[in-house]
Amino acid sequence: MITKYVKKRLLPLCVALTLGLSAGMALAQQPEAPQQKMALPDVQQAAGMLLAADHAGNRLVAVGEYGAVLLSDDGGQHFRQAGTVPTRVTLTSVSFADERNGWAAGHWGTIIHTTDGGQTWSLQRSDVTTDQPLFSIHFSDASHGVAVGLWSLLLTTEDGGRSWQQVKLPKPPDGGRADRNLMGLFNSGKRLYAVAERGLVLRSDDLGQNWTYLDTGYKGSFWTGLALRDGSLLVAGLRGTIYRSSDGGDHWQAIDSGVKSSITALTQIGQRVIAVGLDGVVLWSDDQGRSFHSAQREDRLTLTAVSASGPATAIAFSKQGVVPDFMRLLPKTSD
Repeated sequence: MITKYVKKRLLPLCVALTLGLSAGMALAQQPEAPQQKMALPDVQQAAGMLLAADHAGNRLVAVGEYGAVLLSDDGGQHFRQAGTVPTRVTLTSVSFADERNGWAAGHWGTIIHTTDGGQTWSLQRSDVTTDQPLFSIHFSDASHGVAVGLWSLLLTTEDGGRSWQQVKLPKPPDGGRADRNLMGLFNSGKRLYAVAERGLVLRSDDLGQNWTYLDTGYKGSFWTGLALRDGSLLVAGLRGTIYRSSDGGDHWQAIDSGVKSSITALTQIGQRVIAVGLDGVVLWSDDQGRSFHSAQREDRLTLTAVSASGPATAIAFSKQGVVPDFMRLLPKTSD
């Protein structure tokens, strides 16, 4: 049973750390119970923290606090609010299997589903008894999905989210309890990876049913990961930490990011890798993640997510919403 202290103090802290907020701000937050929410009349009224984005075909779909779901059909130049969203909880992750079928996950174990490219959504899962938030969701196809969250919560579905089963993880290498917070999911082909606390990365070769721990040698938390087009893997997190693997995660090498601000998200456009993080930090690599350059926004705005918006462009998101001037910090690519 979760104690009152955990509900009011530890839980919001864990959630906020995943979203790229400071500990002080995290302790001031309280979990919000799910509520029904109809579409907001315009995007300005939905302004607020956006935490993740994915592509539904050519459409960009971003999600965030208060159940915000924003859609763009012009590479992120303009956004509109989705037509119907059945929740007010903070949505932390979104994943599309194709241009029509997508899922978003967030607080209170909430999972919502769309079959029309993000325009309208229906509720598939919510646990109002315990706010055990989901931090990431990933669908390999329109049937098979995985969602992960607080205290090693790991859910899988084989029917497009109509039913979810909890998977029990094995004990970690240190022999302790399998209670690490699972922060993010990413894939390399059919192989899935989850990033977690204490420098752990987990790998699954069977769509999330079974997992093995990969030891990176790092002892802090990873928040995000990415499989690059050359097959190498990057994971990143606290205090500018980046690790790289060229053999599917069996061995890892620490990469000097040149920054101490925590990294919240990674993406790749062409051959360029882009990372964003706290304090307005932006990183880029033109050698498949072997080395990075950095810049910093003057306003030090916390950047929470980044996504490709075109063949050579990207768009970032923040605790204030869409970041329209993101690309000005990056030099032009040679692609």
